[in-house]
Amino acid sequence: MNDIKTKIYELTELINRYRKEYYEQDNPSVSDTEYDSLLHHLEALEQEYPEYAFPSSPTKAVGYTPNTAFEKVVFTEPMLSLGDIFSAEEVKEFVLRIYAMGYHPSFVCELKIDGIASSATYQKGFFSLGSTRGNGSVGENITDNMKTIDELPKVLHEDVDMEVRGEVYMARSTLSFLNEQRRNQGLEEFKNCRNAAGGSLRQLDSQITKERNLQVFNYTLVHPEKYGVKTQVEALEFLKQHGFQINPHYRYCENVDDILSYLEEWKERRKTLDYDTDGVVIKVNEFELYEKIGYTVKAPKWGIAYKFPALEVETKLLDIVYTVGRTGNITPNAVLEPVLISGSVVQRATLNNEDFCLERDVRIGDYVVVRKAGEIIPEVVGVNLERRKAGLKPFQMIEECPVCHKPLERKENESLHFCVNPNCDGRKLATLIYFASRVGMDIEGLGEKLLEDLYELGYVKEIVDIYHLKTYRDELIRLEGLGEKSVDTLLENIEKSKENPLDKVITALGIRFVGAKVSKVLAKEFGSLDRLFNATLDELLSIRDIGISIAQSVLQYKEEHEDLLQQLKSLGINPTMEKEDTSRLIFSGKAIVLTGKLETMTREEASSLIEKLGGQATTSVSKKTWLVVAGSDAGSKKDKAIQLGIKVINEQEFLEMCR
Repeated sequence: MNDIKTKIYELTELINRYRKEYYEQDNPSVSDTEYDSLLHHLEALEQEYPEYAFPSSPTKAVGYTPNTAFEKVVFTEPMLSLGDIFSAEEVKEFVLRIYAMGYHPSFVCELKIDGIASSATYQKGFFSLGSTRGNGSVGENITDNMKTIDELPKVLHEDVDMEVRGEVYMARSTLSFLNEQRRNQGLEEFKNCRNAAGGSLRQLDSQITKERNLQVFNYTLVHPEKYGVKTQVEALEFLKQHGFQINPHYRYCENVDDILSYLEEWKERRKTLDYDTDGVVIKVNEFELYEKIGYTVKAPKWGIAYKFPALEVETKLLDIVYTVGRTGNITPNAVLEPVLISGSVVQRATLNNEDFCLERDVRIGDYVVVRKAGEIIPEVVGVNLERRKAGLKPFQMIEECPVCHKPLERKENESLHFCVNPNCDGRKLATLIYFASRVGMDIEGLGEKLLEDLYELGYVKEIVDIYHLKTYRDELIRLEGLGEKSVDTLLENIEKSKENPLDKVITALGIRFVGAKVSKVLAKEFGSLDRLFNATLDELLSIRDIGISIAQSVLQYKEEHEDLLQQLKSLGINPTMEKEDTSRLIFSGKAIVLTGKLETMTREEASSLIEKLGGQATTSVSKKTWLVVAGSDAGSKKDKAIQLGIKVINEQEFLEMCR
């Protein structure tokens, strides 16, 4: 029994540490899947051996201990969390338990937003208090920070007292924008939307919060009976009518089949959203049944949170090998026992850098959690410490380049090690692979494996050698896996790549910090390689979205690769594009906000259309906004525009303007 007690103690301490990282530091070191697995293991042990459960057990806790830097907020109605379930069978059990109590309610399904639980209190129609959930009974006063959230009404249509609860989140597009800014500034990127939202919402300086462009979906009305609201569906509509942003994808369900149908629909559809959602909240619709169905110590029995199947798996780390990038960056990579993730077998996964490995204490022989980042690139996200065997050696970063064996360097304020040898074969090969890749010149047929062979044979050592491969036609035909037809097709594709637009060529060069998006900005601004690489530092910095890191990188590339640029030009790779005169376009210089659901196009397509017509698609309504395009379910942005006297049009009117 002592072994059981020790196991419960170890799990309690471990999970409480993970809870602190997640809730208080907004910097979790383990995946949700690993956390959920550990928590359920502890719950099972405590149920079997309740005498060994500790008072500090995380199975009894809600949220986290409020930060002493913030004023405390005591809730008159606790902000409870929901229990988690992970399968269709558990959904059926949840419904059947309620039926067994003699109740046959309807249900409401709502997407579970991956953000920060919050409360907003109004007095006589004015926003007066904002807080985090904290431990469910006591939260943190973040009123000034919540005032920066555009979607949260500051003044209601009616002179009423009201408390509304919701989830503050950061959009994926916002995270991408902020991380690009942070890369340009040499700052560490935010790990994900939830962490970024948590860190932003709990800033002591509300100006920082404002710059992070947080948003909110509201889903709960405290004491709904005061307003004649009897169901969750009515509550959502009530909130919407009073100017609150609600998630439009909720659904009324009469039975368990309706619920399961909703879960199946959103399992894949959620990936199309601009915000993270890791599950579905299932609630009894009728409020009068809540007290009758009841509560546990930490969660209501009338609601549950279903978690979508994880795209993370556990497998053994067999070895760590190192690759060299085109800029000399050295990346540790995990060699794994083959494992199936999202339909494909994975045997390698990135470990990012030395700090990543040390922070997670990754060791060869560990069982690690692996996922596909963005459904494409496998990455290790954590270690299952419970399965670690004694004697595994801690991670130690290599000191020499794995290809040329020159000493590595790590610059101050950077997390990466670099091979600074410009003649390193690893760097040269990585440069060639990137140049020919889909994101670069997109030369079909010239893949990584073939380029490795051509490099070893000496046919391709530099970028320009790719365009001289036609002189080796006969030799290529004799290579294993190639033939006359495939070689001729490859050579045609190489010649065809000379016609690529300017932004593709800039991207293919592999300039540090200059990816596809920045390349489009540079191409549009300068119109040719000559003008780009003759630009001064001041000229580069004068461009919106171009920071000092990018500008210096462009200048350095020109200095180090002037011969290459001239050779590409002599080969006929010198695309130009005319700088558009947008002054006569309908949206020239105008800021336009899109809000609500569009029926005929995606938000991204509408934003692109605005930009093509000279405008700028922005995310928040202000006095500088020229026009608001309101789709269905438009919320507080539309209301704010009306208050400010800004013109609001519907989607059809917007399309007519564009025509």
